[in-house]
Amino acid sequence: MTGRLQGRFIAVTGAAQGIGRAIAADCRREGADLFLVDLDAQSLAAAVADLQAAAGGRILHAQADIADAARVAKVFADAAARAGRSLDGLVNNAGVNVFHKPLETPDSEWRRAFSINLEGAWACARAVLPGMIAGRHGVILNIASTHAFTIIPETFPYPVVKHALLGLTKSLALEYAAQGVRVNALAPGYVATQKVLDWWAAHPDPEAARAKTMVLHPQGRIATPEEIARAAVFMISDECPFMTATCLTVDGGLSVRQHA
Repeated sequence: MTGRLQGRFIAVTGAAQGIGRAIAADCRREGADLFLVDLDAQSLAAAVADLQAAAGGRILHAQADIADAARVAKVFADAAARAGRSLDGLVNNAGVNVFHKPLETPDSEWRRAFSINLEGAWACARAVLPGMIAGRHGVILNIASTHAFTIIPETFPYPVVKHALLGLTKSLALEYAAQGVRVNALAPGYVATQKVLDWWAAHPDPEAARAKTMVLHPQGRIATPEEIARAAVFMISDECPFMTATCLTVDGGLSVRQHA
């Protein structure tokens, strides 16, 4: 344990698998106490059990749909009460992929994309900000995407929501900078999560789909969840105290490559 987050109390949403689980594991290795949130109670319990198998700080957890603002407010308040302290950090990682052609997007899918990926992030931020402001110290990290500044056809309305998440990031950062709160975003590209594996598997030729994805990247590969987690820990640690209202891109050069 190197202790870059020693003594911190960090919340991670969407913590049961993928990037969220990797971030939680890295935060624990760095000495943080954790509050883990996920919609899938069974997967969350399994993740907590795995994390507790290694030495580290306290782990609290709660099942919650972050689209339910009242539920979010309750579980965050309960976590703070059980820990006897306010949260020092929040990683807004929970989200869903909603991909359609614009005119073929059902209203329900539009609402689902915004209620989870944007309104859910705001609900979690709203739950932790008062404590951070009172303590004059805190970090919120919104997990965005390269969709936040690039457009892939037939992925509507996902990039619309991720563009909006950057707006939320910058707005909160400037609003509360003088109160000691930093708010940033992290934009991964393709990451080897179960969602990506399932997406490849849904193609008629999964291996061809995988190869097509890899060739887009200058390094010929995609990121691991652990590589994204390392960047996240850096951004919520005190190693970048003057970084706020910005977005760090971790995509292996994907978003600046014009042709594959």
